[in-house]
Amino acid sequence: MTHASRTIPLPRPSSYSPAQMRERAEAFYDEVRLRRTVREFSPEPVAREVVEACLLAAGTAPNGANHQPWHFVAVSDPETKRRIRESAEEEERAFYGGRAPDDWLEALAPLGTNADKPFLETAPWLIAIFAESWHLDPDGAKRKNYYVTESVGIATGILITALHQSGLVTLTHTPSPMKFLNGVLGRPDRERPFLLLVVGHPADGVEVPDIDKKSLSQISTFV
Repeated sequence: MTHASRTIPLPRPSSYSPAQMRERAEAFYDEVRLRRTVREFSPEPVAREVVEACLLAAGTAPNGANHQPWHFVAVSDPETKRRIRESAEEEERAFYGGRAPDDWLEALAPLGTNADKPFLETAPWLIAIFAESWHLDPDGAKRKNYYVTESVGIATGILITALHQSGLVTLTHTPSPMKFLNGVLGRPDRERPFLLLVVGHPADGVEVPDIDKKSLSQISTFV
């Protein structure tokens, strides 16, 4: 981990014309708007090098005091995926069986979700994302991390976008509670499970809900 004790020139200063900037922005939107969450995955393998590159991209996210308060556990081992599925489905059965309020279940109904999560074993990769509330300095001193939720959320967004750019699909899975991930994956108590990201290729013929996104005027205000 490096801190801002010295400075260097900006690695890539902007040199695009206004027209080029607009073209690049619109091209990125055209690509990322095709991203969709899927729940049916193919078992087709995905090279570890692809996942590694996307994780490095996630690690470039802005974060509080450059403490980089995240840890990503990339899981491809079938036995570990099985254990994660068993624990996740146990929590999901409790969720759908009475823990979740009726209005939440009503909101989920159009998406067709339930307590069965076969994708946790079918997909070639699961990436468990942990948020670190504190860390140890090289001298062993305990140091608080700052803006942890915001930092890890931004990193997760970059990771999802990088995976999409690589031609893969994802599912953001959040069984509640997720503390079982610490035990299954051997992570310390200072790390809080933030999200379980399912990664791979879509199953043949997969379909997704026909949903719309809010318009620019609904999500933004210019003053």
